[in-house]
Amino acid sequence: MGSHGTRGPRAVIIGMPGAGKTRIGREAARMLGIPFEDSDRRIEKRVGMSITRYFRDYGERRFRDLEADVIADLLTQSSGILSLGGGAPMTDSTRARLREYVGHGGRIVYLRADPQEAMERAVQSGGRPMLAGDARRRWTELFEQRDPVFSRIATCDMRTRSMSPTAAARRMIAMVNERVVHVPVEAGSDYDVRIGVGVMDQLPAMMGAGPVRVAIIHTASVQRYSDRARALLRKDGREVTEIVIPDAEAGKTVQVADGVWHRLADGGFTRSDAIVGIGGGAATDLAGFAAATWMRGIRYVNCPTSLLAMVDASTGGKTGVNIPEGKNLVGSFFTPAGVLADTGALASLPADIFIEGLGEVAKSGFIMDDEILRILSENARALRAFDGGSFTGSDLEPVVTELIERTVRVKVHHVASDLRESGLREYLNYGHTLGHAIEQSEHFRWRHGNAVAVGCVFAAELSRILGHLSDHDVEEHRRLLSSLGLPTSWSGGGWDDVLGLMHRDKKARGNTLRFVILDSMGHPRHLDDPPIEAVHEAFDRIRA
Repeated sequence: MGSHGTRGPRAVIIGMPGAGKTRIGREAARMLGIPFEDSDRRIEKRVGMSITRYFRDYGERRFRDLEADVIADLLTQSSGILSLGGGAPMTDSTRARLREYVGHGGRIVYLRADPQEAMERAVQSGGRPMLAGDARRRWTELFEQRDPVFSRIATCDMRTRSMSPTAAARRMIAMVNERVVHVPVEAGSDYDVRIGVGVMDQLPAMMGAGPVRVAIIHTASVQRYSDRARALLRKDGREVTEIVIPDAEAGKTVQVADGVWHRLADGGFTRSDAIVGIGGGAATDLAGFAAATWMRGIRYVNCPTSLLAMVDASTGGKTGVNIPEGKNLVGSFFTPAGVLADTGALASLPADIFIEGLGEVAKSGFIMDDEILRILSENARALRAFDGGSFTGSDLEPVVTELIERTVRVKVHHVASDLRESGLREYLNYGHTLGHAIEQSEHFRWRHGNAVAVGCVFAAELSRILGHLSDHDVEEHRRLLSSLGLPTSWSGGGWDDVLGLMHRDKKARGNTLRFVILDSMGHPRHLDDPPIEAVHEAFDRIRA
């Protein structure tokens, strides 16, 4: 077990002959101050001869058996960077070992070099028995066989075209350090949420080979990240259209969606093209809604830039817009191809926008993960004092990264088997019935995470009144949220107006009020049609 927390190497590198696996792997290991291992060199050391000679004397079958044994040893013994021979992952037993390694948190980096560059390097270096004869034709044949296998088994897909070994090593280290949450989707396509500094660099790979035209939908406040996405996509040969929408909830309307549809029509977007959403939760919601509705559904990738969007809106496949009568009443369930939560973007957030996102983080702790509550409590002072200018590289950065990962995992647990919110997924709405009513009453001048924080206190009070939570549990809600700088009370609209808004909430069933409360901390449940006096009393207890 390496010190990085995975069982085996820090990372395993795979790729075609000439991709630079040894060069880049050795440089990355040097930068990290950890060992570098090459399975081909280990094989030659074990048999006392070159691989070319072993191939000639014993044949490929015998070599692959030996290679598989050596790799099995290295996957348990190595704690550094491990580079595998070009054909190693094609052996069934080696693939099985690599899947086991990934299952324990390992990273497999597929170095995807420019085919012409890799082919030239492979041919020039010689000594490659699999390229005997017409080396260029043979390399192409091998690529066609191996690329689908490599793509399936890799956890990181890294393009190295025109990159120096040093730049490629830095990119690889960033990939290895990122957190990956896999989202299984019943009756749909699985996808990954990638969390870490610089993960936006993986946008072209996540976009896939198909889309020629890509629309970037973003707010003006995240222009620098849109510029980065545009440069990455154009370098990858895509035609890029930029569509700027208003900030926050003003960008999440039918009128804005209509403008996006017209821009897509004018740009000639077809069913095989794609959308990228960049910005906060409202922007990614709108981008997903546009993707879900254009030609009945096209590919899209979310690049959330706020903490709230990273932990909530960008994952789960909920897309939608608001209408005057309510929030998110028009929408669709439509999953992204992937989510790139680049934590470097948090450095540009004002403190109040960052703190707002902690409302959704705390909610996830209340309904499932008490480790989230512990991390929030122990780091409350630093989180409340968030300063974007000093965030990158600070002690707070890994804390926030872990909070994002844990919150996303809570969400995935609830959405993977319930895409359309018919049961388990509804537990994610803890605090939201009143929270949405507050947003509506305040004409969205209150931010979502702040409204949810008050809504969590309301739901806890209702749970206490009905005999489920203790006084201590409710006070813990108030104490934790207050320590983070989040509100725990509200002095806005009157009871009758709020009751009417709660009846229009998406979770309502006919004329029946429906809440999510806690049976105990970490154990949510549905509550249908509670005594209206209890609801009124809980409401009175959150009045400022």
